[in-house]
Amino acid sequence: MWVGDITFVPTREGWPYLAVLLDLYSRKVVGWAMSDRQNRQLAIDALTMAIERRIPKPGLLHHTDQGLLYATPQYRAILKAHHMVASMSNKGDCYDNAVAESFFSGLKNELLWDRDISTRSEARGTIFEWIEVFYNRERLHETLDYVSPMRYEEQTVVP
Repeated sequence: MWVGDITFVPTREGWPYLAVLLDLYSRKVVGWAMSDRQNRQLAIDALTMAIERRIPKPGLLHHTDQGLLYATPQYRAILKAHHMVASMSNKGDCYDNAVAESFFSGLKNELLWDRDISTRSEARGTIFEWIEVFYNRERLHETLDYVSPMRYEEQTVVP
C-alpha cells in the first residue's frame, strides 16, 4: 500500500509544493516531486517516480486524501494502467492519511522549522538531501523496530 499527500515548503521566494508517496510497509518515500504550482502534474510526477522505482504489482492499494489532484482523469488513468486500486480518505478525516501527515510533520519539524530557506532551488536541494540521504537511509522509525526504511526493506521481504 502506498499513501500520498501534498504540502507546501516556505521559502523567501514563495511556496513550492511537495508531493510524496510512501510505502506503508517500510515508510520509505518511493516517489516525490516539487513544483511552484500545486497542480495535476506535481501529483503525476511523484506517482511516475514511484512507479519507475517500484514497478508495483497489480492490486497495489494507492491511498490519498480527497484532493482534487488525485481525482483527475489523467491521474486515475495512470493508476488504472498499472492496475492499482485507488483509495481516498473520508471527507475531513486527517487520520485516514496519518502516515503521510506524520511524514510532513517530521519534515517540517526536523528540517524546516528553524531554517530560513531563500529560494525554491535551495528548498529542492534541501528536501532532496533530507528524503534521499537522511529519511530513507538513516532516519530511525519506532514502527520499524528503530531502523531506517531502507534497512527495514533489506532485513525483510518486501511484499
